[in-house]
Amino acid sequence: MTTPLLEVKDLKKHFKVRSSRGEKKVVKAVDGVSLTINEGTTLGLVGESGCGKSTTGRTIMRLNEPTSGEILYQGRDVAKMKPRELKAFRREVQFIFQDPYASLNPRFTVGELVGEPLAIHKMGNKSTRIKKVKELLDTVGLNPEHINRYAHEFSGGQRQRIGIARALALQPKLIICDEPVSALDVSIQAQVLNLLERLQNEFGIAYLFIAHDLSVVQHISDEVAVMYLGKIVERSDWRGLYETPNHPYTQCLLSAVPLPDPEVQRKRNRILLAGDPPSPIDPPPGCNFHTRCPLAQSDADKLAVCSTDEPHLEPVGATHLCACHYAAAFPISEEIAAKNTAIR
Repeated sequence: MTTPLLEVKDLKKHFKVRSSRGEKKVVKAVDGVSLTINEGTTLGLVGESGCGKSTTGRTIMRLNEPTSGEILYQGRDVAKMKPRELKAFRREVQFIFQDPYASLNPRFTVGELVGEPLAIHKMGNKSTRIKKVKELLDTVGLNPEHINRYAHEFSGGQRQRIGIARALALQPKLIICDEPVSALDVSIQAQVLNLLERLQNEFGIAYLFIAHDLSVVQHISDEVAVMYLGKIVERSDWRGLYETPNHPYTQCLLSAVPLPDPEVQRKRNRILLAGDPPSPIDPPPGCNFHTRCPLAQSDADKLAVCSTDEPHLEPVGATHLCACHYAAAFPISEEIAAKNTAIR
């Protein structure tokens, strides 16, 4: 079998905090995440705000040090890499940050921002780096003549293109995209997504695409993993997840996505979640989702099981995994399932 480009096994990232009373607590931001990304493919990682998606991406890059688990890049454990090995790893794995305003140093020109990775890794001399930067700006759809402008002179979409150009500078094999379009207008989102797809086809780059918008993830992903309170609750290829979502949480997320057909949108039954997500400092016993799950809350027998026994990711199809005691017991209609895949 071919070694995956990136394989994450039981990754955990816990943060130690103190309560207002001075009590020591642990925030379980990422609590046992496993995922695999092959070369030239895209894995979409979705979930509500605060579920641990961004922390997962940052921990894979070792911007946060993992509490436990394995991060295998081409078979090598990133968690055990020494500084020199880690620098070489980051040459092949880059990061696109969520906020195109905060991620660019306002004191640097575009040429300095995009050329900084080349300078850090001592690639070429000054003149060749300037030439490379202009090529990168042209690749992402920006005017190479703007190399001496500053970040504040660009729009949000243009700034994100600068961030993409910077991530491309070292010709990486994997880019972790941390909600790269969430701060942009819808029309600009489409442009950036199309750009990322074109770059993947041109350079064979793999993506870990982090987002909370399932329609965006559907557009770009080969495989989708759904995350809730630090854990992966469902994983499948994009078509299997959108046509036959098995986890009640996934079905709730899909029911919130507006459909382009007004007739179907008018007739559909929204699945509304009660309350807020539990605190990662004190997650509920059993299934983390049972306190909000429409299936568990409507059946006392199911609630008794879900509130005591923790489910694990188990196969529910050839390429489909789900962490639910009653997977597929709460199906969405065939009409809605068909419309979920019609967008792509």
